[in-house]
Amino acid sequence: MAKDITIFTTNTCSYCGMVKRFLDMKGLKYDVVNLDEHPERNQEAYELSNGALTVPITVITKEDDTKNVVVGYNIGQLAPAVA
Repeated sequence: MAKDITIFTTNTCSYCGMVKRFLDMKGLKYDVVNLDEHPERNQEAYELSNGALTVPITVITKEDDTKNVVVGYNIGQLAPAVA
């Protein structure tokens, strides 16, 4: 089960909205880090995603503090990560 979910996004990312809608449909709470508004967090997103230069970057922290990072709108990875 997900303990904490954070989505790194930008103002122009349509896939970010799709990830948010998916999580909303699942009834899951999440934090949003808008990289346009918080450019100082770009490096953090880059490192968490192993160098991805795209958003969304969804970070799911499990109860045991392990992290799953899903880059893009990838339901095949996102669904099991939040289960």
